[in-house]
Amino acid sequence: MSRIVVTGGSGKAGRAVVADLVEHGHDVLDVDVMASMHPDAPTRVADLTELSQTIESLRGADAVVHLAAIPAPNIVPPGETFRINMMSTYNVFSAAEILGLERVVWASSETLIGIPFGREQPRYAPIDEDHPRLPESHYALSKLAGEVIAEQFNRWSGIPFVALRISNIMEEHDYARFPGFWEDAQLRRWNLWGYVDARDVAQAVRLSLTADIAGAEAFLVAAADNCMTRKSRDLMAEVYPEVPIRGELTGYETLLSIDKARSLLGYEPEHSWRDYVAPE
Repeated sequence: MSRIVVTGGSGKAGRAVVADLVEHGHDVLDVDVMASMHPDAPTRVADLTELSQTIESLRGADAVVHLAAIPAPNIVPPGETFRINMMSTYNVFSAAEILGLERVVWASSETLIGIPFGREQPRYAPIDEDHPRLPESHYALSKLAGEVIAEQFNRWSGIPFVALRISNIMEEHDYARFPGFWEDAQLRRWNLWGYVDARDVAQAVRLSLTADIAGAEAFLVAAADNCMTRKSRDLMAEVYPEVPIRGELTGYETLLSIDKARSLLGYEPEHSWRDYVAPE
């Protein structure tokens, strides 16, 4: 693949994805609602909730990386979050089928597994892709619907669809906030103390474009470790003592399992907050 459209290339993940794809020799077009002046790729301004604009934006591409979305709950009213995310995702998938693209890689979300944990507790830990999908917001519901729709577009078209259930994205400057988490395990219980570096999201995206996948597959994408100075088993024992632990937890391993991404994508996180902030 050489020509890749990245929707939402101006966002936190998008900036890293565009830079990484360009660095690895791809011809990248950023499609966004406003011109980004991205230093690595041109931007096409388009409203992806309009199918005709989406088709024209993807025309000539080999693959699409769909990151454009309202990125979290409570930014706009819930109905608007669902409408914008749902329509843009449907339109990108539909345009990919109409144009015969080779692959769709898109941003699903860790929130599908019940995050933020409150009403529901994890069924087990580390959580993997087989964990029940328990959306707790209109945002998460839009991602669940996207995964269901991807399965059907894959069945209709034969195009591989790769959904990345991305954890809480961090850029290098964000790690300065991590010491504020360490004294109270409750502060980050909402996603099992997970996070992921934007550059590792970019790695996962790039690998997803060429991985040997034929169907509609979902992958958790997280850092290899937790965001705390305490071991993962100890955190679970304090906050979720009734949740079963599967397998061995001996250190600071992520509680959002990346085993599937490691196995099928070749994903291996290269960045940790521990490279930037000294544990106290």
